[in-house]
Amino acid sequence: MLKWTDTLDIAIELSEKYPEKDPQWINFVELRNLVTSIDDFDDDHDRCNERILESIQQNWIEEKD
Repeated sequence: MLKWTDTLDIAIELSEKYPEKDPQWINFVELRNLVTSIDDFDDDHDRCNERILESIQQNWIEEKD
């Protein structure tokens, strides 16, 4: 199960699940919704913060490159 702290694994999952999306242009509200839609994601939705979302977004951008 994925937790908010698994930012690289989340980014990999997002890259595979949403290949058509460009993570550079996703806002944090949408990013949070995409993360919580991952089947293997199992964490308190309120434990998310801007730093975590930034890390996920950066990892996702790097995955696409």
